[in-house]
Amino acid sequence: MKIGILREGKTPPDKRVPFTPTQCELLKNTFEDLELVVQPSPIRCFSDDLYTQKGIVLQEDLSDCDVLFGVKEVPIKDLMADKHYFFFSHTHKFQEYNRPLLKAMLDNGLKMTDYECLTRKDGSRVLGFGRYAGIVGAYNGFRGLGIRLGRYELKPAHECDDFEELKEELKKVDLPNIKILLTGSGRVARGAEEILKLLELKELNVEEYLSQESFQEPVFCRADADSYVKHGQGKEFKFEDFFKNGGDYVSDFEKFYKSTDMFIAGHFWDQSSPVFFTQEDAKRDDFRIQFISDISCDIADPIPSTLRPSTIADPFYDYNPQTGSEESTFSSDKNISVMAVDNLPCELPKDASKDFGSHLVEEIVPLLFSNDADGIIERATITNGGKLTSNYSYLQDYVDAYKG
Repeated sequence: MKIGILREGKTPPDKRVPFTPTQCELLKNTFEDLELVVQPSPIRCFSDDLYTQKGIVLQEDLSDCDVLFGVKEVPIKDLMADKHYFFFSHTHKFQEYNRPLLKAMLDNGLKMTDYECLTRKDGSRVLGFGRYAGIVGAYNGFRGLGIRLGRYELKPAHECDDFEELKEELKKVDLPNIKILLTGSGRVARGAEEILKLLELKELNVEEYLSQESFQEPVFCRADADSYVKHGQGKEFKFEDFFKNGGDYVSDFEKFYKSTDMFIAGHFWDQSSPVFFTQEDAKRDDFRIQFISDISCDIADPIPSTLRPSTIADPFYDYNPQTGSEESTFSSDKNISVMAVDNLPCELPKDASKDFGSHLVEEIVPLLFSNDADGIIERATITNGGKLTSNYSYLQDYVDAYKG
């Protein structure tokens, strides 16, 4: 088997890689029938030289490879017919902006396996950059809060060489006695929680957090859905039912927006679920939240102040709750300041790539040399031989209606 590592071609450029040089070396030493090559790239967080130093061959033309690994969507013009691709395609949820890509994948007869759809037998995802989205999103939030309060300044995350340097920057954080809410329980929330714990903030449970207006030190609370939504008919909250029937539930977030200064949004949200608060809620005199680090970044739905994604270069903007419009960053104490970068792991590409690649090496690549008894790759394969696979046949009418 010959595996090729693709050069990232999407704009803006992404410095992440599916495999680090050390991981490539490990794969070659583990699978004697494996040949592995890397397409040269001037933008990777690991230089071409670092790959060649590990004995990995650089190869521009990957047409003789059996399997191709990238990170983000491969530009349509670069797709090679009849190859097996692994990347994040962002097509299986009817993403309109990638409908041309889905059609091209079919037209080229690709076997396309989507990282986002790789799941274990228990349904848990194998791969994702969620941890580093949480880490960088929380860090960015504290950086923005420092600017808003005029108390301290942190280096932008993307200017840190790695997570270790980012940790050093955190030593500059000087918080007043604020209350911080983190929502979620998955990889994103756990990544954000790492930053909160590195800051040595006192953690409270929900009851303790809501019991007082303020404390003698900055504190945080991590809340899951059972704390901020409730059944519309007063029935007992059950996670399984909530995930299946989100429309039966209503927001119970009022108690939090009345008692929170900084909100770090690390939850998963579905269109059927209730919103956290509304535009009208944000106008209330008792709405207390001043800064929202929206790692989830669902535009203008569950959190109305998230009007648009922000960028790595310009990560913050203000939301005027009275007008519902965007204003200049940190322009008024009456505004809500927002961080809504939607490609956060790109700010720590070395660490994010190491973490991602380790799961690929341990759990996915071995399946290419076996019969994949649990069907992990099969379940995540969207197209094969010019057709949608059975798990994704629901996309057929969507593809057929494409007029491009």
